[in-house]
Amino acid sequence: MTAITADKLITSIQPTWCPGCGAFSTLTALKQALIGLGLLRMEELTIIFGIGCSGNTADFIKCCGLHALHGRSIANAIGVKLANHQQKVLVIGGDGDLYGEGFNHLVAACRGNHDITVLVLNNHRYSLTTGQVSPTSNQGTIGKSTPTGSIEIPIGALGTAIVNGAGFVARAFAGKTEQLSELIKKGMLYEGFSLIDIQQPCQSFNKEQDYSWYQENTFDLGEDYDPTNQSQALISLLDQTKLSLGVLYRNDQRPAYHRQLPQLNKQALVEQFPKEIDLSQAIKEFI
Repeated sequence: MTAITADKLITSIQPTWCPGCGAFSTLTALKQALIGLGLLRMEELTIIFGIGCSGNTADFIKCCGLHALHGRSIANAIGVKLANHQQKVLVIGGDGDLYGEGFNHLVAACRGNHDITVLVLNNHRYSLTTGQVSPTSNQGTIGKSTPTGSIEIPIGALGTAIVNGAGFVARAFAGKTEQLSELIKKGMLYEGFSLIDIQQPCQSFNKEQDYSWYQENTFDLGEDYDPTNQSQALISLLDQTKLSLGVLYRNDQRPAYHRQLPQLNKQALVEQFPKEIDLSQAIKEFI
């Protein structure tokens, strides 16, 4: 049996994102990461897709998965993982989807340290609905929903994830495909909750934060940075002069949620049920 190759991930549907969208690079990095993981079968992986531009990724990669309701992809992913903890489970959503409608599920997943990997395609807008401000939009952002400028400050999602128990937290830039691919692989290999915030340009509705803006306003974490130091990670996130890229925080001491369940010690939950169930007696009660 051969490992997953690039041709096995291709669908017949061409991507429909706007020209220049960072999602193209993110899709490329994701495919490179999946190939690099050496999975023997796509059945070893389940991807749960959110709603929005990011959710359209479901059409452009051949995999096992489903489209969740808006903001509910993480809840579905946790269910998949607990049903079969041998699966690699990945969530792909946007900043509005996962930091807005689904933020409560994100925090719950961090608290449990559920072994899923969440990719947030963060373009600082609700772009599929043509450019309303999202939870990550800068204060003062003018959009269709805020014609005089947004009053709120951007949400501190990564810091919130760290203080609520996420085991692996990273930030990437879609324009650095190789680095992004490596971070996705690290996140998927980590046993626990992994959050990767992908800073992604939106050429149509966020012209301020274009590729040149990210090149000038991001930097790679150096070798002297210690991702196991929680305090250092939180302090670094408070500095918004430039966005740091790389693994911000990693905790290898806390076990994943499913490792703490005695019901899953010997077999995956899905393997504990009989292959065939006779419902005839139960049905008779309702006839």
